[in-house]
Amino acid sequence: MKRVLEPEVMDTWEDATAYDAMDFLEVNTAFAESAIAVGPESALVLDAGTGTARIPILIVQRRPQWHIRAIDLSHNMLQVGRKNVQSAGLQEQIHLEYIDAKQMPYHDSTFDMVISNSIIHHLPDPMPFFQELKRVLKPNGGIFLRDLMRPSDIETVDKIVARIGPEYNDYQTQLFRDSLIAAFTLEEVQNMIELAGLEGVKVYASSDRHWTAERAYRE
Repeated sequence: MKRVLEPEVMDTWEDATAYDAMDFLEVNTAFAESAIAVGPESALVLDAGTGTARIPILIVQRRPQWHIRAIDLSHNMLQVGRKNVQSAGLQEQIHLEYIDAKQMPYHDSTFDMVISNSIIHHLPDPMPFFQELKRVLKPNGGIFLRDLMRPSDIETVDKIVARIGPEYNDYQTQLFRDSLIAAFTLEEVQNMIELAGLEGVKVYASSDRHWTAERAYRE
């Protein structure tokens, strides 16, 4: 099945509030715990494509020694995210910034770890992001990326969408369906990470709909 692009930036208020209202607690918690497992005890972390900052909040609640720069290109996502961070009382540890992950202003080797959940499928060409990731990450830095994995045919897309449950409204369901079709295959992700020169990264299918790329932080 060919990839069909969706908008790179979900920047309407409807997009931001619909996305934030989706019940991602289980998958976000799994992401947070897995990222912590491959990271150091204390760290300066980049979260690329943070959305409404739900994952940084879960991480810092478990790892108060982590400070996270959470970036996104959606003003409305960041607006909702700032409210979420403030409600959690974590303004000192989580800093939200309007920054393009494909062209970041940070110095080389700034971060101990880079994490990202579901940014890759929004990018028409993810290679600039992977190259920037390598540049801003310390040579021994940790990596934890996760995103949707494009099914082989539309029938499989329909089956996956049918399993998400009645708690999603029609708009949220369509967002999820479009994201599956815009996603990359596991092989495509592996090839891009190799081309970017990111060494020692394990890329694998972590569910029937997700791929994960990880590299443990090295002391």
